Amino acid sequence: MPENNDTTHQPAPEDRIQWIYASTGVDELEERYDQWAADYDADLLNDFGWLGPQQAADVFRRYVPKSARVLDAGAGTGLVGERLKRLGYSNIEALDLSLGMLEEARKKNAYTAFHQMTLGETLDFPDGAFDATICVGVLTLGHAPARSLRELVRVTGVGGHVVFTLRPDVYENNGFREVQDELTVTGSWVFEEATEPLASLPKGEPDVVFQVWVYRVGRS
Repeated sequence: MPENNDTTHQPAPEDRIQWIYASTGVDELEERYDQWAADYDADLLNDFGWLGPQQAADVFRRYVPKSARVLDAGAGTGLVGERLKRLGYSNIEALDLSLGMLEEARKKNAYTAFHQMTLGETLDFPDGAFDATICVGVLTLGHAPARSLRELVRVTGVGGHVVFTLRPDVYENNGFREVQDELTVTGSWVFEEATEPLASLPKGEPDVVFQVWVYRVGRS
């Protein structure tokens, strides 16, 4: 009799975010995103009203010129890249741990390159490879840890910007405050802005809010 493996069975759409958060490691997280990839956009946009990509893109555009080489770190299915393309950005590269998600991102025709890498690990890019980095909905529970920020700074050139979303509770309780302060004290980056808390999932989880943070890189 075949073994019953719950990780291959997707829950109902309204339960998939918590299913993702419940992943027990990077391998299971990658597997679950691969499974979800084809339905991800419909679930997040229709069932949850996911506003994060647009909210972050609206902040990003105030700091980053359209000619910039941009890294979309944790690109998923490309919702952020799609919105940046609409705003006039044309040199955007996608990074994600899930090949299934990257395959969906290809369909957006918003990216010039695709990279399967895991945030929290050393990224296979040289120092200062990008003019700006954006990371939306990834620095959260069970996903990219606070140490990911050090690598995002390293691969972003001096004077470039790192823009990311972060829940206030995750900032306070999961090591992000400490890493962000460390990077400020060492001169690795300079604080530019943190928005007021924004409702990012108004249909599905209206109590969930995040802030968009902006830093300018001081040195790699």
